Amino acid sequence: MHLKNIRLHQFKNYNKASVHFSEEINCFVGINGSGKTNLLDAIHYLCLTKSALNPVDNLNIKHQKDFFTVFGDFDLHGKEIEIKCIFESGKKKQLIQNGKAYDKMSEHIGLLPVVMIAPDDTSLIKDGSEERRKFFDNMLCQLNRKYLEDLIRYTHFLKQRNALIKQFAEKGRWNAELIEPYTREIMQLSKSIARMRHDFLKEYEPLLIEYYKTISGDQEKISIQYETQCLEDGFESTFKANEQKDFILRRSTMGIHKDDFVFQISEYPIKKFGSQGQQKSFVIALKLAQFMVFFKHLNTKPILLLDDIFDKLDDNRIERLMKLVADHEFGQLFISDARPERSQGILASMDADCRFFLIEEGEVTDWS
Repeated sequence: MHLKNIRLHQFKNYNKASVHFSEEINCFVGINGSGKTNLLDAIHYLCLTKSALNPVDNLNIKHQKDFFTVFGDFDLHGKEIEIKCIFESGKKKQLIQNGKAYDKMSEHIGLLPVVMIAPDDTSLIKDGSEERRKFFDNMLCQLNRKYLEDLIRYTHFLKQRNALIKQFAEKGRWNAELIEPYTREIMQLSKSIARMRHDFLKEYEPLLIEYYKTISGDQEKISIQYETQCLEDGFESTFKANEQKDFILRRSTMGIHKDDFVFQISEYPIKKFGSQGQQKSFVIALKLAQFMVFFKHLNTKPILLLDDIFDKLDDNRIERLMKLVADHEFGQLFISDARPERSQGILASMDADCRFFLIEEGEVTDWS
């Protein structure tokens, strides 16, 4: 799979832009703030129907404008697919494939896999459990239609149950009969989702470990511990026993929305005991393992977006990462870098078709 071209209109800092890409390596160069990351984000929009950086569509419209469009042509197993993403302020976002609009955005998820590695990805380690759940949820939603459907249902029932709990608290009385259908759905979906997360890690973790070895030079052992109450014996009885706590706190205090994925290095949490270099290597390994599991399940190499990655790694880690690229382990690659001479030096030895694009204040020039 590869993206042949992209056309932008009033997207972020771009008024209009039209770019044709190499099937292999594409490098966006320019000073910080010129729009390199915004161009990567437009590709993310076409693949996943949303921004990787700002989930509020309105905030991705060019300043003082009222709509944006992002169009792109993909080659997927020899078949041409045109994707149009159109958003107008105050209206529902539209996603159109080959002239036909999707009824639901979720129908598009998994068709065009993409993996993005960005400077702020260390939030996966440093921030709370929500960031880690979101990472694994986004990955599983692209791989497993049942997971996506179950997660959508879970989110719906959790919202409804929490709204009921708040009503009960305001009235000062718990209504067991009224809340029971929502409790039953949440418990059932929690067990289903937790089981899929647990089973997925058996496949994903060995890939993570292998990539971390490659990037770090095999210096220490890493692992992921999945923490959940949803697969424990007696989960249902414990869930119901927590209703008094739910009532006091005005929210559901058990379920898969409380799970965590604990990243470990040498059997200690990397969040507390990992160096900056170890944390960066771990995050990159997370994303490369994501790439490989997509490739295995979807039978196509995802598009790989590397945002300002050279600036965050030491020379040894860059060398090991680029060796993977040189070995053609990945498919189409998009790289952003604020230092053109560095990118040219790193990519000069690659046995691949490489195109450079100069980005200046939302203007794109072929710089190959």
